[in-house]
Amino acid sequence: MIYVAIIAVLAFVLVTGALLGPAIGAIGLAVLLFEFNGNFNVFANAIWNIFSSSTLIAVPVFMLLGEMLGQTGIAKRIYAALTPAFEHMPGKLLQVNVATCTVFSALNGSSMATTAAVGSIAFHELDGLGYDRRAVVGSIVGGGSLGMLIPPSVIMIIYASLVEVSVGNLFVAGILPGLMIAAIFMSYIAVTTILRPTIVPPGRGRASFAQAIVASLQAWPFIVLIMAILGTILLGWATPTEAAALGVATTLILGFLYRELTLKKIWAALRSTAIGFGSIMLILIASITLFQAVALAGLPEVLLSVVAEADLPPWAILVILYLMYLGLGAILDGFGMMLITLPIVFPLVTGLGYDPVWFGIVVVLLIETSVLTPPVGFNLFVIVAVSRGKVTLGEAARAAIPYWLLLMFSLTLLTLEPRIATFLPQLAFPV
Repeated sequence: MIYVAIIAVLAFVLVTGALLGPAIGAIGLAVLLFEFNGNFNVFANAIWNIFSSSTLIAVPVFMLLGEMLGQTGIAKRIYAALTPAFEHMPGKLLQVNVATCTVFSALNGSSMATTAAVGSIAFHELDGLGYDRRAVVGSIVGGGSLGMLIPPSVIMIIYASLVEVSVGNLFVAGILPGLMIAAIFMSYIAVTTILRPTIVPPGRGRASFAQAIVASLQAWPFIVLIMAILGTILLGWATPTEAAALGVATTLILGFLYRELTLKKIWAALRSTAIGFGSIMLILIASITLFQAVALAGLPEVLLSVVAEADLPPWAILVILYLMYLGLGAILDGFGMMLITLPIVFPLVTGLGYDPVWFGIVVVLLIETSVLTPPVGFNLFVIVAVSRGKVTLGEAARAAIPYWLLLMFSLTLLTLEPRIATFLPQLAFPV
């Protein structure tokens, strides 16, 4: 009976749009109260484990890094540095949009921040040059979705904290899938441009190879930040938390060198980070409570036994879970979708023998689709805001459809060949 009640209340939360954190926390506390005679030690231990977690310290630091990057103008410099090189490719500046999103994703860990940064630079410029507006919007929101998959990623840290896997392993596991999807996006743009040349205006003078090399040198802040963040993690010099702090310090120095980071902007970044992290922690505490209650109630074991009796092959279970996540992506944000499902889904998937790091990348990829799925698709709202009324939500959603389908194609590849995600972690962190 308790299992039915848990699932029924979760369904009620989804349908009614009740506040996610308090709602799922109340479910967990109710299970502890009625099923385990008020054994709230689990709840107290869960809160203690969260606030004493060295892993979670990285979350607000990476969030602060993303906020400060938005204030320094580094994204604009990266865009200018990449433009000469990619103007030689079919699609020209559309390719630059995806390339810049890929690079900026490796600095901030947020799809919305990536879409906002690149969109604010590229949309009005390309629209004024005569690029097809739908193609411009698609390349920005599609490329922006990479913000969660290419490390560092805030959502990966949350996943690692919930299921107790290595953040370093997750970060490394996201590199190949992220680059693969970026390459797929850019290939799609190239093919589309060849088939429909009118989406790109007649060419202006292209930069020479030497000019492209010189321009690329402007991207040196990116190289410095990548070494400060990912380089120190991969070389074993720093933990993700230490690397995040080093990234913030490096961004501060670069911001002051460019004279674009004032004390007022730093305060705005700190305030925004505090508000955002507070919201995440409320939901995370509630989710951990539900995680513990569900485990004590034995729901994972019940689900595994139901699956065993149904005699479904593991791939069929995965397909069902994928469809569930795609459906939730239309009504929940990424954090909510992950936190409300993992307490039940993660034990089921690992019980079937799937690698927890691989599944983490799969979950992040499924969440990426949610930022392109109306009515909750945050990247769509960002590009509507950035366009200042030139693009409607419906137009943004239609422009995102090809990239949503390409994400589904990438998910299929990752499912058929898990080593796309597991190869680098096994190489970097051999057992």
